[in-house]
Amino acid sequence: MAVQTAFGGDRYPNSARLSEAQVGNGISTHTVDRGATTDRPALLTITTTVGETPTCTYQIEGSADGSTWWPAAYADLATPEAPSVAPFDITAAGTAHRILRPGHPWRYLRVTYSANTAVTNTADIVIF
Repeated sequence: MAVQTAFGGDRYPNSARLSEAQVGNGISTHTVDRGATTDRPALLTITTTVGETPTCTYQIEGSADGSTWWPAAYADLATPEAPSVAPFDITAAGTAHRILRPGHPWRYLRVTYSANTAVTNTADIVIF
């Protein structure tokens, strides 16, 4: 697993790919490092293609040191002021977005895929 840097800042956001066409259960192929500051928001985008009877559960995880992980707070686009740390499911092809709000104490971020049946995942993050 490689660590992708996406520090963001000054004039434009920076992005990284956490996984590309990843199938099965497990941790995203890459981990993102947003740098030492926690004052930058981020946008996680998960794009899926599916087969028959698709389902996949997602847990967004953060870490301060890249070795100890916990559920990271995120918010849906429709409710950006209501953060959650609960896993969520995707059961159809499409694109899902999750807002990662500033001020939460993670430097590294990854996604864990579980209960995956016939879902292919591509996950990207933009740090602002």
